[in-house]
Amino acid sequence: MGRSKNEFLKATLAALHYSGAANLAARNIPKAGVILMLHHVTPEKPRGFEPNGILKVTPEFLDAVIDTVRGEGFEIIGLDDVKARLENGQSDRKPFAVFTLDDGYKDNLDFAYPIFKRHEAPFTIYVPTAYADGEGDLWWLVLEEALRRLPNLKIDRDGRPHIYSLGTDAEKTAAFEAIYWWLRRMPEARARAITCELASQAGFDPLALCRRLVMNWDEIRSLAGDPLVTIAAHTCNHFALAKLPLSEATREIADSVARVSEELGQPCRHFSYPYGDEGSAGEREFEIARNLGIETAVTTRKGLVGKSNASTMTALPRLSLNGDFQDQRSVKVLLSGLPFALRNGVKRALSPLRRGGTATSRVGTLHPGNEPAGG
Repeated sequence: MGRSKNEFLKATLAALHYSGAANLAARNIPKAGVILMLHHVTPEKPRGFEPNGILKVTPEFLDAVIDTVRGEGFEIIGLDDVKARLENGQSDRKPFAVFTLDDGYKDNLDFAYPIFKRHEAPFTIYVPTAYADGEGDLWWLVLEEALRRLPNLKIDRDGRPHIYSLGTDAEKTAAFEAIYWWLRRMPEARARAITCELASQAGFDPLALCRRLVMNWDEIRSLAGDPLVTIAAHTCNHFALAKLPLSEATREIADSVARVSEELGQPCRHFSYPYGDEGSAGEREFEIARNLGIETAVTTRKGLVGKSNASTMTALPRLSLNGDFQDQRSVKVLLSGLPFALRNGVKRALSPLRRGGTATSRVGTLHPGNEPAGG
């Protein structure tokens, strides 16, 4: 996300906080709950060039968020309890909060787990099975590492050579943004072949990155032994499922669920779509998950969970805990539901214009988003 957009969003969230609008909304906007999304939890200091830093939060921030969530009246529950909470629809119960972490990074075990344990707060980790095997392609991190190491880069983009100077952090960041979104638009195999070639040019093994950063099955099993922890599936290879043929997309989901069940010796009932945005997972993927008997499946579509989601259990929205927005005021505003109510109101107001063809711009969202890969 660009710096100017970040600053605008931060200013907007601060205005909603200090005006008291968020507090008023928190009391009046109906919500069943929220599913919170994280990736890395690490005490590492930010670097000058760190385009994936948006996926990192500090242990201190996570610790404070748990207190904030409870302080705002949410009850922290595990994923296994979500279906019953939505179906029962008891209006006298607190809204629920579910903590989820995608990809299975080692820092989840080293830094996140002790915090959840101290708070007695349940949480879920979604595991891509190839990553736990040490054979996963974290291509967005491979791209970052290659650009960090290379002094310059010449790359053929759609038949045209592009030359990137990588002498400064700003130049590296601009190159990452341009190349990342270009890769996101192409077939998975081609995108990963390109980042693999970049790793070769930069002189490192991309699989070594996976083995250094992601938990293996023994580490995952050590976590799964705690009743607070749910281990769930996140495909085998972290592909954008909507780009795949039906049979391959089905296999990615089904095989990952079966593998997690086999490794842990217990049923796997929950799933997360890689990337999770509209272009990576849609109605076809939601139906696949339903047909496979998956109890819940989460997207990265932004919003709180409402009672209506009882009928869309394989298309649940989440709220990202974003590395660029590690501020409890922002968290409180987002938990109030006000940014999403405003977004939906704007969409409804513009809908007639868009149908008439007079509105050409996309409606934005008052929520930190557009995260790199992750999800």
